[in-house]
Amino acid sequence: MEFCPTCGNMLQFELPHMGRPSRFVCPTCPYVCQLENKVKIKRRQHLVKKEIEPVFNSDDMKIGGAETDATCPAPNCGFGRAYFSQIQIRSADEPATTFYQCLRCEKRWRED
Repeated sequence: MEFCPTCGNMLQFELPHMGRPSRFVCPTCPYVCQLENKVKIKRRQHLVKKEIEPVFNSDDMKIGGAETDATCPAPNCGFGRAYFSQIQIRSADEPATTFYQCLRCEKRWRED
């Protein structure tokens, strides 16, 4: 997306026509920007996915979390006790999010 340096409006793209190269033109003033027909990629940059850090890690849940009756959703566990912590991660008029960690298998899950 390009903008006109004269008036600030968004430039419109025009395809090449009868020997004229493609160009950007301003719809309100006479500004025209000619484009090269060849596009060269100078460098490819590979994106690396960042590791997501948990809101609560295992140590935080064991130290600051309280125990409650909650059934673990892990298919092979189903244990009925878990640590839990609540935090307000959405707007104030929404309920708090509860994070759980199973006491047996240490699986973590949340309920909004």
